Amino acid sequence: MKYAEIQYIKGRGAQINTVNPFHRLQYDTQPIDWEQHESDDKIRTEFIPVHPKTIINKVKSPDIPAGYSMNPYQGCEHGCVYCYARNTHTYWGYSAGLEFEQKILVKQNVPELLEQKFKSKNWKPAPIMLSGNTDCYQPVEKEKEITRKILEVCWKYRHPVSVITKNSLILRDLDILEKLAQHGLVHVSISITTLDDEMRRVLEPRTSSVLRRLETVERLHKAGVPVNVMMAPIIPGLNDHEILPLAKEIAERGARSIGYTMVRLNGDVGEIFMDWLTKVMPDKADKIINQIKDVHGGQLSDSRFGKRMSGEGHYAMMVKQQFKLAREKYLRGRTTPPYNLDLFEQMKKPQLSLF
Repeated sequence: MKYAEIQYIKGRGAQINTVNPFHRLQYDTQPIDWEQHESDDKIRTEFIPVHPKTIINKVKSPDIPAGYSMNPYQGCEHGCVYCYARNTHTYWGYSAGLEFEQKILVKQNVPELLEQKFKSKNWKPAPIMLSGNTDCYQPVEKEKEITRKILEVCWKYRHPVSVITKNSLILRDLDILEKLAQHGLVHVSISITTLDDEMRRVLEPRTSSVLRRLETVERLHKAGVPVNVMMAPIIPGLNDHEILPLAKEIAERGARSIGYTMVRLNGDVGEIFMDWLTKVMPDKADKIINQIKDVHGGQLSDSRFGKRMSGEGHYAMMVKQQFKLAREKYLRGRTTPPYNLDLFEQMKKPQLSLF
């Protein structure tokens, strides 16, 4: 499938900078093509060190099966145009658009904060998700290794952790993941939105290729790491026809399960996605937008728990049934082992005795 190239910024997801509602000043919303102006301060990626006071977030959403989440980075260079996390960038003073991909906040002291939390007398072991917001294995992790240090702390205290990522960089840490898996302390989810790498390049421009992600599923499985695949999000009219083929492929690679979410274009993401869609696939734009609205009661998004991530109506029901069929046909009998919550207390006592 070929995609339109007119007025399109290759290598980025967002094509504009939406207005930050917390700013009184409005900046130019039309960015420059990064491939032609790599040295231009307006387009290159900037990594900004920060030192938060807290790092573990309590997950309050009933739609997310995790007790806590942790994000070593804010903003994400992967550039997934549909990403719901874009809206959180405005709280830091940046745009949810191109700046979400350009201005990456690096939380330098996360491992130290995590160890402090584990040492607390009041902390009770519960799985912590990496990451609930932006990808913990985005490109800058190769240099900073913050996620690896987090896993090292989890291993030191035998604390359960889950990881979700689009990046094959996770294989760098296979040595730690394998040890965690042997003791029932880790689950991994690999996000694979499509089997079409041409689509992946424009939809998720700086993520690992489809083939590399499939290979990552296989290598994790062979190392004994329980791996789930998330087809997230389902975008009506774009990747919904790939549910069964993707399930078959990941089952052959050793995945234990498959999940999905329906695209939801909340906040500024709606404007960013529609602008991208009209530039990249102008002939399909109206149809796709109308189908997205159809699963969200006529809107681009839905904030209701229980509906916002799965949608509703006839189309949403068809997607749900296809996933049910896919699990039955390709993943029947496969399960994910429960987390081991007992080892943490056993390891914590000797650690505390040092103090």
